[in-house]
Amino acid sequence: MKTQLFLRVAACTALLASSAVPAEALAHGFAGKRFFPATPTTEDPFVADELSLPTITQRRLAASDEGPATRLTTTSAEIAKRITSNFGIGLEASYLRFANEDGTTQNGFDNLGASAKYQFYKSDAHEAVASVGLDWDIGGSGARSIGAEPFSTLTPAVFFGKGFGDLPEGLRYLRPLAVTGSAGIAFPTRHSTTTVDENGDTEVEQHSDALKLAFAVEYSVPYLQSAVKDVGLPAPFNRMIPLVEFDLEKPINRGASGFTGTVNPGIVWAGKTMQFAVEAILPVNGRTGGGRGVLFQVHFFLDDLFPRSVGKPLF
Repeated sequence: MKTQLFLRVAACTALLASSAVPAEALAHGFAGKRFFPATPTTEDPFVADELSLPTITQRRLAASDEGPATRLTTTSAEIAKRITSNFGIGLEASYLRFANEDGTTQNGFDNLGASAKYQFYKSDAHEAVASVGLDWDIGGSGARSIGAEPFSTLTPAVFFGKGFGDLPEGLRYLRPLAVTGSAGIAFPTRHSTTTVDENGDTEVEQHSDALKLAFAVEYSVPYLQSAVKDVGLPAPFNRMIPLVEFDLEKPINRGASGFTGTVNPGIVWAGKTMQFAVEAILPVNGRTGGGRGVLFQVHFFLDDLFPRSVGKPLF
């Protein structure tokens, strides 16, 4: 069953990629004059050599039938590597720590994540880029004690980015705006899990397919200063990009319910070879569960740091 599902999803992704037109090689995150930062919560549309180390998030989670209220701290590392100028792969690892209200703790690695992405379109004139990709949450690779699933989830998705530098002169102060986003369907390789408790009662947990939507709205101060009007902001403010990210998910079968997710307002400071990001984490509704949180990320542009070695495509 797992093999059939993987082949179905992979074939869908490959079909989208093979029908696309090839893109030109590009510097990290650029389409024309537009630099798109690596968004820390949602996936950006570029294929690049990059390293996020670390990404740290912390949130309060309410008590449930399974356990007491807790503070969850997640520390992640993610690396992406170009195989060709337009095709790349990635690997992500996350370590979770639950500091429970009753004084106990649970620690362990979540399931590993692997990904592949093909960038098929770029327009410098319109500051636009698009790609397709496949994400694989590798079931059984994490610790069951922290809730890592024993089954895999495969998510094919489409990614896009669009800058507004082609707006007319009368709207020139909106030109620094840009939007990136993605849409995909997550397919778990197991439809349900059956457990029997100590009293002999049977419980069936459904694992539904899920619609996953994500997008980010950005306002680039570097673009404002260099391509619209130099308003004289000094360092470090002249390298800042305020943004708001939306990360949403909705089950679509087997016990489907409404949307859950977070809204993450924050700021990215982007240099030539690295960037820093900090965001608030705000649940979109009570169904999402948990309280507010915070995210911090350090991100390295390997293709700009090491353009003649590890930062260039393999082929």
